[in-house]
Amino acid sequence: MELVILGASGFIGSAITAEALSRGHQVTAVVSRPERIVAQAGLTVVGLDINDSAALTRVLNGKAVVISAFSGHAQQDVKGYYLTAFNSVLSAATAGKVGRLLVVGGAASLLLPDGSRLLDSPGFPAAYRPTAEGAAAVLQQLREQSALSWSFLSPAAEIFPGDKTGQYRLGLDHLLTDAAGKSRISTGDYAVAMLEEAEQPQHVNQRFSIAY
Repeated sequence: MELVILGASGFIGSAITAEALSRGHQVTAVVSRPERIVAQAGLTVVGLDINDSAALTRVLNGKAVVISAFSGHAQQDVKGYYLTAFNSVLSAATAGKVGRLLVVGGAASLLLPDGSRLLDSPGFPAAYRPTAEGAAAVLQQLREQSALSWSFLSPAAEIFPGDKTGQYRLGLDHLLTDAAGKSRISTGDYAVAMLEEAEQPQHVNQRFSIAY
């Protein structure tokens, strides 16, 4: 399968890229700094500004699966950058008639047992709020549009650098926790779940979630 991965050199994007290549997929990695990616078989690197919607449309044109893993963490206005850039992605994917858009989402919009969002819980870290609010807004934007087929994968509350185990649980809109009340997932297992969805769609036009 041919995949386009936006933000392929990032924290989660790099894990998704590695997993895709290990499965034999042809990957086009779209990044702002192409020098950060090591050339290897099956990988094509494209350097461009994700906000250049016209250029992005040309890259995405006719592609079956696009995985959006970019973030605004390095920007001064994290939320503003993320929302503006995602609008560019959505416009490019729609204009390019992309088959499916898979989005690396956040955990903060997941629901707690009382039906409230993790984002709205007392003591939610202020440092994470811009990213969390941006991801929540993107999920709502995806739900309100009908031009593009999509899936949005929310990680556990804690996602950490780690290898894949292949042992995890999938859910939908509620935060998954283990017997000890912890909500964790490795980047390796998150990448596995994303690639499984790309290969065998089970959550079309849905948000789904992952945790141990």
